Amino acid sequence: MSEQRHELVLVIDFGAQYAQLIARRVRECGVYCEILPYTATLERIKAKEPAAIILSGGPASVYVENAPKVDAGVFKLGVPVLGICYGHQFTAQTLGG
Repeated sequence: MSEQRHELVLVIDFGAQYAQLIARRVRECGVYCEILPYTATLERIKAKEPAAIILSGGPASVYVENAPKVDAGVFKLGVPVLGICYGHQFTAQTLGG
């Protein structure tokens, strides 16, 4: 029996209540989806071989001291990255916008 491989969308959770909702909506589109915390290492993220990454919202601001951060290497994995709310702020700040 051969193992069926699914393309994976990873949701990186920055602590917002919406990470589960985002994942559910992705799954409703027939796409396999997993949620990882923002503390996940780049190696762990790479090992999942995602087809795309969604950076969720969160309760913090990117401008506060000790703001949550995911390894900026996610932007060099060669996959699309979508930032929502905090995730978008993080993307803009990290990429110099």
